[in-house]
Amino acid sequence: MDPAEVEFLAEKEMVKIIPNFSLDKIYLIGGDLGPFNPGLPVEVPVWLALNLKQRQKCRIVPPEWMDTDKLEDIREQERKLDTFTPIPSLYYMELTKLLLNHAADNIPKADEIRTLVKDIWDTRVAKLRLSADSFISQQEAHAQLDNLTLMEINTTRSFLLDSLNYMYKLRSNLQPGRSQDY
Repeated sequence: MDPAEVEFLAEKEMVKIIPNFSLDKIYLIGGDLGPFNPGLPVEVPVWLALNLKQRQKCRIVPPEWMDTDKLEDIREQERKLDTFTPIPSLYYMELTKLLLNHAADNIPKADEIRTLVKDIWDTRVAKLRLSADSFISQQEAHAQLDNLTLMEINTTRSFLLDSLNYMYKLRSNLQPGRSQDY
């Protein structure tokens, strides 16, 4: 799965909007949305919120976790602990990118939020690399990946798989009486 596919999955997450138009319920395969009344919040998927925002039909309400105080707490927790802390959204990085790129005017302290999320991302990816390095150097056979997001796993997947394949080949060649062609 590549980053574009993960972003596609993130667009299915629900977000609140405040529409400036009236419309009855919309009946979609994924479920019913609406009704839409001016000034009354309604939950819709991110893809629809972005589409309506681009057409100036709504204002997007940032998710509860997209708050500087909450993100600062997460960043500090992530820096203190050796393990991965639970993240409020499995698609925090993708949602931040989408919402700040297309609706930054609806999000208070957008630049600060962008920096905090980037700090959290960098801290988590550094932890992931250290964990992978430790995993490989200790020649472990399996690992438990708690509280990781799909995008974080995707960033190290190819490196980890290649490393494990090389370790397997090296171990296979060290065993007497075994010959394998690769």
